[in-house]
Amino acid sequence: MAIINIRVEQLDPRSRSARSRLVKFPFKLYKGDPYWVPPLIGDRKKFLDPSHNPSFEYLKVAYFVAEGVVVPEYSRRSGLQGGMEQDLGTIAAIVNPRHNELYGDRVGFFGLFETVNHQEVAEALFDAAADWLAQQGCDRMRGPMTFTINDEVGLLVDGFNDSPRILMPYNPPYYPELVEACGFEGVMDLYAYHFDLVGQYGASEENLPPKLKRVLEKLKHRSRATVRRLDMSRFDEEVERIKVVYREAWAANWGEVPITDREIQQVAKQLKQIVDPDLVFLAEVDGKPVGVGLTVPDANMVLKHMGGRLFPFGIIQALRYRKKINWVRVLILGVLPAYRHLGIDAIMYYETAVTALRKGYRHIEGSWILANNVDMNRVVQNFGGRIYKTYRLYERPIGE
Repeated sequence: MAIINIRVEQLDPRSRSARSRLVKFPFKLYKGDPYWVPPLIGDRKKFLDPSHNPSFEYLKVAYFVAEGVVVPEYSRRSGLQGGMEQDLGTIAAIVNPRHNELYGDRVGFFGLFETVNHQEVAEALFDAAADWLAQQGCDRMRGPMTFTINDEVGLLVDGFNDSPRILMPYNPPYYPELVEACGFEGVMDLYAYHFDLVGQYGASEENLPPKLKRVLEKLKHRSRATVRRLDMSRFDEEVERIKVVYREAWAANWGEVPITDREIQQVAKQLKQIVDPDLVFLAEVDGKPVGVGLTVPDANMVLKHMGGRLFPFGIIQALRYRKKINWVRVLILGVLPAYRHLGIDAIMYYETAVTALRKGYRHIEGSWILANNVDMNRVVQNFGGRIYKTYRLYERPIGE
C-alpha cells in the first residue's frame, strides 16, 4: 500500500469526538469483511469513555490515531479515498497499576490496535504507544488487551475463516505479521474450543456416552456437590456468589488481576440482557459456592446484521435473527482450588452440553483457556472439544 506523510496524533480520552473517531475507524477498515461483527456504536463509545467504564478508576490510558495520505493510484484498487489525509490506524497505551503492584512488574499494555495493512503505519502506532508508556515508567509493552484481562484479550493468529463469538476479538490475517515485524514475540496463547453437538452427539443427549454418565454420577457422589441453575429472582445475590468464586478460582491464572466490585457490577448489568439462566450453573458444597459455569447465547449472530445501531432498523434485525442463534459460548467455568480434581468442572460441562442440546443449540465455544492451564485443557479435550481458534498475547521491551 502506498502511503505518504504518516503521523500519529494523541487524542484526549475525555473528548467525545475523539472517542467517536476511534469507534468509527473499524467500520471503514472492516467494510466488506464477511467475518467482522460491528459492535453497537453507543455501547462502544461508553466502553471507551472514562466517565462510564469503571476500569478507568485505576487505569491510565492514552489514545492515538495514525493519519496519512493514500496515493491515488492505490486507492482506486483498495476502496480507500486517495489523495487526502485520513485515519489509517488506532492504538491505546494502558498502564494498569494494580497489575504491576501484584506482579512486581513495570509492564504497559496496548489495545484498540487496528490498522491498514502497512508496516510503517503499524510501527508508527507502536512507537507512539511505547514512548508514552516509557514516560509512565514502563519497561515492556504487552498486548493486545483492551483494557484489562477481563475485557478483550489477544490477537487472533489462527481461525480467521469464522466470525468471533460474543465478547471475543477479531482481526485480519495480516495483523500477526505486522506485530511480529515490529519486534513483538508471543508470551501466551489463549485457546478457543469448539464442540460440535451435531457431529459429536447427533444433537441428542441420548447419544452422550453411557460411560460418561456413569462416571459423572460417581463424581457427584464423591464431591458432595450440588449443581443448580441461576435464580434470576435473586440476581444480585447470585452475582455476589459468583464474584466470590470468580476471584478465588482465577487468582493463580497467568496475568490475572482481581476484578473490582464496580467492574463486576458493570459486567453483570451487560450480561443480564442476554443471559439464559438455564445455562448458568453454580456448584455448591454444603451451601457454599465452590464453582461457576457461565454460558451465554452468541449474540454476535444478531449484532452482525445490525450495522452497529439499535435504531431505527436494528431492532427489526434483532427480532429477525435472534431465533437463528445456534451457538453458545462458555464464558467462564471454574472451581475453587480446594475443590478441584473432584470432577466438579466436568459435571458443569456435562450439564451445559445437555442443556444446550435440549434448547436446540448446535455448537459450543469454550473460550478462552490459557495454553498453560493443563487441567482445564485436559477436561475440555476429554469432552471432545477441539482447538479451532488461537489468540496470542505479544510483548516487546521498551527503550532497547
